[in-house]
Amino acid sequence: MPVAQRRLARRTSEFGTLYRGREGQWSWLAHRVTGVGIILFLFAHVVDTALVGWGPNAYNRVVAVYHNPFVRLLELALVGMVIYHALNGVRIMVIDLWPRANDFNRQMIYGTTLLFGLGMIPITYLIVKPIFVKYF
Repeated sequence: MPVAQRRLARRTSEFGTLYRGREGQWSWLAHRVTGVGIILFLFAHVVDTALVGWGPNAYNRVVAVYHNPFVRLLELALVGMVIYHALNGVRIMVIDLWPRANDFNRQMIYGTTLLFGLGMIPITYLIVKPIFVKYF
């Protein structure tokens, strides 16, 4: 059996060929996932802020959870989601406002990812440093 036929046989299933995606699909998926994550945080934030109505003791008990190292890492994830979502949103707006930019979509996706990665380096240091200082 020729190589091309073996590859095609390996990639097909009863539903047809498997699409593995490219940069655009992964960028689309990451944009949706980060958007849902941000909305879930917003809901939790509204709930914990509403606890002020039950008095300072209830609010302080809930806010004390934020001193947990695991929650600190969740805050890092939240900051990462906000930054990625914002940068990818700017990329989408550039494509919407300048249709010719779609020719450079792959390069803009890599640029967005690079900016995100470079931006997260100092932010990760600032958010994770107190965990290491306190527990290690």
